[in-house]
Amino acid sequence: MGNYYQKEIETAPREEILRIQNEKIVKQVKYVYENVAYYRDLMDKKGVKPEDIKSVDDIKKLPFLTKEDLRKGYPYALLGTDLKNCVRIQSTSGTTGQRVVSFYTQKDIDMWEECCARAIVAVGGTDEDVCQVCYGYGLFTGGPGLNGGSHKVGCLTLPMSSGNTDRQIQFMMDLGATILCCTPSYAAYIGESLAERGYKPEDNKLKAGIFGAEPWTEEMRRSIEKSLGIKAYDIYGLTETSGPGVSFECEEQTGMHINEDHFYAEVIDPETGEVLPEGEKGELVFTSLDKEGFPLLRYRTRDICVLSRKPCSCGRTFVKMSKPLGRSDDMMIIRGVNVFPSQIETVLLNQGYTPNYQIVVDRKNNNDTFDVYVEFSPDQFSDKVSDIQVKERELTAAMRSMLGIGPKIHLVPPKSIERSEGKAVRVIDKRKLHD
Repeated sequence: MGNYYQKEIETAPREEILRIQNEKIVKQVKYVYENVAYYRDLMDKKGVKPEDIKSVDDIKKLPFLTKEDLRKGYPYALLGTDLKNCVRIQSTSGTTGQRVVSFYTQKDIDMWEECCARAIVAVGGTDEDVCQVCYGYGLFTGGPGLNGGSHKVGCLTLPMSSGNTDRQIQFMMDLGATILCCTPSYAAYIGESLAERGYKPEDNKLKAGIFGAEPWTEEMRRSIEKSLGIKAYDIYGLTETSGPGVSFECEEQTGMHINEDHFYAEVIDPETGEVLPEGEKGELVFTSLDKEGFPLLRYRTRDICVLSRKPCSCGRTFVKMSKPLGRSDDMMIIRGVNVFPSQIETVLLNQGYTPNYQIVVDRKNNNDTFDVYVEFSPDQFSDKVSDIQVKERELTAAMRSMLGIGPKIHLVPPKSIERSEGKAVRVIDKRKLHD
């Protein structure tokens, strides 16, 4: 099988990957200890010296880094080299608190773009392809990462950035885009917009999409694949570790291969910090094995997932991570029940609704209120109140059986929930304002 960008490493035997990781981690810990005072203090507090780290098995001796550390250390405390060696920053679109700024040397950028190139080739990309990148450009990592990866593969790159859907569609059709890179919610929106303009899925030349930067379900994947006539692949990354391309899906579409020659992954119990065995669900932690500008060790992502080394039909030997199964922090606890937005999306898509929804949680008289606004698709839309009430009741029952509690469902006309052409705002939790 298989399309590989760097076959030798992507299909390397396990022992070879381990050898590379062990060699890199010894060098990296020494580098960080010597160059990043903030982390050196954390190591000193924990009584760990660089010489204690002889292989990746010793990583568990190192202290964790969290988003909180990055905020405290903003902007320069976690910089790993002189500013004059850095050629770019990227920054999170973080909606809360201090932004995270990540620094890149030219070597860091080349490594990151190679990881994105691996992702593009894994979905069948070659130098014959036209790759339309409608992730945001600028500080957001999506655009620059996939743009660089596309160049490395030799695709004709359309650096569209996000938004301006009319122009997206014009270029997609006129230039025959074959690979689409954007957020899943924007891919669904493009699919809707094409249908509204009278295009059928077979009218475009797209064959694959690389969609990341927000959680999405298998149901949403299937609905995007149908509306665009493509195969839809997941990609994962964080600004803190470089950006998209930390891991990527292959044609098997059963999880994302982590680029293990650059990133070492652990799964921990979020409560105790203890490393869990392969196959157990916990919080994903990444160590950058060769970043120079912003070299994070044991960074807690807050994403909950499972790692698997089951052999993959694509021939890659890199460990696979599941789609993030929620977060150790964006989980909502409503009336004592853990609720993830992805569960709500699954119910909606299974019941034949569009994935355009918004969850509003509030607290009145010390009780949580839980409202979900859901758009009808144009062909389901009815303005007969009785029809709407029956459907709302059915949907409430389906939600209750999935979540254990029943939200109040509001079915609203098509297009009435504000669209976001970047990351969709799915949850409005008003409780934080008056707790």
